[in-house]
Amino acid sequence: MLPKEGRLLRVFIGESDRHDGMPLYEWIVRKAREHHMAGATVVRGLEGFGAHSRVHTAKILRLSQDLPIVIEIVDTKEKIRGFLEVVDAVVQEGIATLEDIEIHFYRAGRQDPLALPQPEEDG
Repeated sequence: MLPKEGRLLRVFIGESDRHDGMPLYEWIVRKAREHHMAGATVVRGLEGFGAHSRVHTAKILRLSQDLPIVIEIVDTKEKIRGFLEVVDAVVQEGIATLEDIEIHFYRAGRQDPLALPQPEEDG
């Protein structure tokens, strides 16, 4: 159960950024899950630029190999603040933003088919 007040962490990186042999966005999502964050979503941008002011776009005939990626992670202020330290230690190029949010609901629907099976109860 999440409180009504939370925090949203957005991490803006490039699609080609890597860490520990995998795309950085995948690494961040896996770490967020390991840290039991409430949720994480990766969004791939069609066009953008960052600190170098170099435009990365999917419009050019030669598709960019480094399109913008945004990872959004939601949880409590305390958990996001702690997880930000993990992200800060690995992001070499990019930006992270924080914003206070109001959580209207956080619910699970049906069982995740990829979730690990739960042990059966003795009874």
